[in-house]
Amino acid sequence: MGKLNMVKALNLALLQEMERDAAVVVIGEDVGVDGGVFRVTEDLHRQFGGTRVIDSPLAEAAIIGTAVGMALYGLKPVCEIQFSGFAFQCFHQIENHAARYRARSRGRFNCQMVLRMPYGGGVRALEHHTESEEQFYAHIPGLKMVIPSGPRTARALLASAIRDPDPVIFFEAKALYHAAKEEVPDEIETLPLGRARIDREGRDLTLIAYGAMLRVAREAAEVQAAEDGVEVEVIDLLTVSPLDREALTASVTKTGRAVIVHEATRSFGPGAEIAASIMEGAFLSLEAPVRRVTAYDVPFVGFARERVQIPDVARVVAACRETLAF
Repeated sequence: MGKLNMVKALNLALLQEMERDAAVVVIGEDVGVDGGVFRVTEDLHRQFGGTRVIDSPLAEAAIIGTAVGMALYGLKPVCEIQFSGFAFQCFHQIENHAARYRARSRGRFNCQMVLRMPYGGGVRALEHHTESEEQFYAHIPGLKMVIPSGPRTARALLASAIRDPDPVIFFEAKALYHAAKEEVPDEIETLPLGRARIDREGRDLTLIAYGAMLRVAREAAEVQAAEDGVEVEVIDLLTVSPLDREALTASVTKTGRAVIVHEATRSFGPGAEIAASIMEGAFLSLEAPVRRVTAYDVPFVGFARERVQIPDVARVVAACRETLAF
């Protein structure tokens, strides 16, 4: 077991799945010879060659359209879109085709593929390089929406996504790529899709986050414990769709209070569905309204001001204190 950052952990998942299953192929812009813009696919072209690690043209619609055809003929493509903001160029292929083939064919065909996309702010990138658009994909029937929170969950969830029979949108927070290292087992490890996990046990309030916001939630929980003596339970969603409503209900039934943190904009974002699920499953246990700490409802600001847009520890702690004081 070695310590890896998220880039190396994702690379390990791809390597091991490609060794395990000859049907797994990688396709995208610069994923081959250059090893990907963030080096997640580094050395895979050298090990597996150009027929399994395919450098595509600068054409997102062609990447996903080609991958859909590959999947229908039995391959298991892992596509890379260099930044999630560029995926609107292929959104029609995702929604019109990848998400629908199982239903369209009455189960005769499935579309086993993964679409990897870096998302989110915190790295001072330019416009269309910093958005968090998970709500678009979570809303589409037929897709799964997965967002790991660290190296170990990234490696395990990517392996599971590659093996899943349906198309999986796999968001990777750029802010986490080199943020920290974790121990990652040498042997193959998977995590079930659609299951959240308790990152920190608590009894006074449930703090729900995913992706890069899990670090913010952890720090906020530590501040609450140190300054207010509050035991915050932190839930790491891992999969935004399908949502683990049972885990959310169980936690909020215990704590009676909930705060949701995400980097996507507030209106019609994942936090609204999470809050509705809590209301449906744990309404009689709630002692305060469910609060959301999110990005603001404006286009992502320029990199010089991005810290104002992204939820931080101070905003989360303030929301927790307001909820506890209700």
